Amino acid sequence: MTTVRVRRAYDPAETADGCRVLVDRIWPRGVSKNTLALDEWCKQVAPSTELRKWYGHDPERFEEFAARYETELGDAERAAALQHLRELAAAGPVTLLTATKRADISEAAVLARLLDS
Repeated sequence: MTTVRVRRAYDPAETADGCRVLVDRIWPRGVSKNTLALDEWCKQVAPSTELRKWYGHDPERFEEFAARYETELGDAERAAALQHLRELAAAGPVTLLTATKRADISEAAVLARLLDS
């Protein structure tokens, strides 16, 4: 069984996190690269700048964002990154990290749903 969690990059690491992967294209503000407990930064899987700006983390746009993002994940570079995340998830627990205030309506939540299915 795949175990994929979604957490904010600002939250402290937990033992149950397993492999911690930042999935944002932009590094979290105010966090040094030395202090973030991170195994990988997989920015290739992040949504396009255009999609991210259109979405603006508006909860009413989340379902449309998720659909558009899943379409973007068909692009070669994003598809390869998604496959890499699948391989990590098959090997053990994975925690997808995002800097957004609401991780439940982020690209990390969309990715977790895809990886768990």
